[in-house]
Amino acid sequence: MSNAATGLPVGRGLLYLIVTGAAWGTAGAAASLVYRTSDMGAFGLSFWRCALGLVLLLAGRGLRPGVRPAAAVPLRRRTGRAVATGLGLAVFQTAYFAAVQSTGLAVATVVTLGAGPVLIALGARLLLGERLGAGGILAVAGAVTGLVVLTLGGSAATVRPAGVLQALLSAAGYGAMTLLTRRWGRDGGADASDTTVWSFTVTALCLLPPAVYEGLLPHTEHPARLLWLLLYIAAVPTALAYALYFAGAAVVRSATVSVIMLLEPVTAAVLAVALLGERLTAATAAGTLLLLGAVAGLAVSEARGSGRRAPAPV
Repeated sequence: MSNAATGLPVGRGLLYLIVTGAAWGTAGAAASLVYRTSDMGAFGLSFWRCALGLVLLLAGRGLRPGVRPAAAVPLRRRTGRAVATGLGLAVFQTAYFAAVQSTGLAVATVVTLGAGPVLIALGARLLLGERLGAGGILAVAGAVTGLVVLTLGGSAATVRPAGVLQALLSAAGYGAMTLLTRRWGRDGGADASDTTVWSFTVTALCLLPPAVYEGLLPHTEHPARLLWLLLYIAAVPTALAYALYFAGAAVVRSATVSVIMLLEPVTAAVLAVALLGERLTAATAAGTLLLLGAVAGLAVSEARGSGRRAPAPV
């Protein structure tokens, strides 16, 4: 069961996305430790995340001499794809941080990650002709419900219209990035490594001016700890996770991708309880179970659907 355009089996693409969602969920805890260790701001952290991640990706490519570029795609088209994906990534990250600052973490998270699956499901149906079916629609609804319960349960949230609009903009950036990656994967010639490297380059360039304005070099009394945290953020939830994300999103249906990525808040909630001393509330447990159930249901549906769509062996 493999995608004809990329050659990656759908089952492996699902595994890549599950690892990505879990890895992304560790970024929040690591970022909170960065903020405790230094005076680094959100734009500075985002810039160094992409810039250091880019360095690690380039180093990894240098250690793999057998990797060849995606020569099947003309240079102008590859450049256009990189710019589009990089801008989507920059909007996704920057608008989300702005929403957090404006309306708080809980509301920003529930609007961004809750609107993402809905926007992507609509976009995939209108632009890519992908159908979720009744089971898929139920899974998306369950995922959004679980995210609401997980994020807002037991907390007093203040909703500000400007922050909600910024969160919706973040969801739109994430949705555009996911839909474009899926479309290019179906068309053929998409190279996950190439896409990740050039997308990070565009994103880092977009984030550099606000990061310089905010303060590019942080002040800290624990430089070694800060460096290790930045290297972890750049390596695991950035370089590794986005490389796996672009590979998996090219072969898995877009709406399924968006729901599997909701493993991010599940991982964050588990880390908050296990490492940061937060209490495991009934809302946290219920929301986590709803999200995991939705992810598992869509993953099984995607694997079965890929088997039915796969051509018979010759």
